Amino acid sequence: MRADDLPLLHGRAAPVAPVVRCDDLVVRYGSRTAVDRVSFAAGRGEVLCILGPNGAGKTSTVECLEGYRRPAAGVVRVLGLDPVADHRSVVSQIGVMLQRGGVYPMLPPRRVLRLFASYYDNPEDPEALLDLVRLRPVARTPWRRLSGGEQARLSLALALVGRPDVLLLDEPTAGVDPEGRLAVRELIRAARDRGACVLLTTHELTEAERLADRVLVLARGSVVAEGSPASLMGEPSAAREVAFGAPPGLHLEGLRLAIGGGATVTEEEPGRYRAAVTAHLQPATGGGVPPDVTSGALAAAVTSWLAEHGVALHDLRVGRSLEDAYLDVLRSHDEPADLDLDLDGRRRR
Repeated sequence: MRADDLPLLHGRAAPVAPVVRCDDLVVRYGSRTAVDRVSFAAGRGEVLCILGPNGAGKTSTVECLEGYRRPAAGVVRVLGLDPVADHRSVVSQIGVMLQRGGVYPMLPPRRVLRLFASYYDNPEDPEALLDLVRLRPVARTPWRRLSGGEQARLSLALALVGRPDVLLLDEPTAGVDPEGRLAVRELIRAARDRGACVLLTTHELTEAERLADRVLVLARGSVVAEGSPASLMGEPSAAREVAFGAPPGLHLEGLRLAIGGGATVTEEEPGRYRAAVTAHLQPATGGGVPPDVTSGALAAAVTSWLAEHGVALHDLRVGRSLEDAYLDVLRSHDEPADLDLDLDGRRRR
């Protein structure tokens, strides 16, 4: 069964007025401020990805939207309601996917879907959802015996069973197998297309680049960047870049001259390189990349030079990725990307 076979996931609604809103949200744990005056909004038919290193405030923000954490200050609204004061009304209209847990370990998918469906007045058909998330072959298998990918797909089905207007997803593809990733992506896109507001947190930048209409980057509890993936990655007319893998210690000056005057080639880490040129650069005498260079032409110049010098090439990536933009944002704010924070504020690796 395909995603558009269900009424929940059929049709496309254009984004309208915000249905999720945070204004100057503040969350504190004792003396530590985990979320510091965060403001954003998201509308129907939109996927908003919240990115940030561990301890940046992503989960705390989502918990406020779910109504499970009371803000220290600021205003939070979901579908125009206060998630804490109007908790019963809010939870009946949202779907929540936890990164792990939340299901009794001995319950199989069919039984747990039927159980959750009984909580709603107009739920999705549990049997249809089993097909949608491709779990019918394991419909009678206890939760604890499902693979990580199967558990993730079941968690997403449980988030969808009440026909929610807002989906809150915490790391929806973490630890999920490739088949499961495809299913999760399809379901998220379909939920957006039928008009749901989808808000998800993730550390997987490739997923965010593929799924997000807008991206919000948090660091140390504050918003440090916001916009569409394309806007964060940079305008197409700006610097052209390719990243590639090759043996460490290449003769970078020779490659730079082959590309053209003013180009830059750097070895960002052993065996991992980046070549870049801006549109206004003049080509080197006797060849190189022309002033109106495309990323494809730059990639051709790089691969040609490597082939001429008998250098093995792997993992070629054309253009700047969302991961590149994200890491640049964190570096500009002196924020490491691999640190976590305990609730009492101590850093741990």
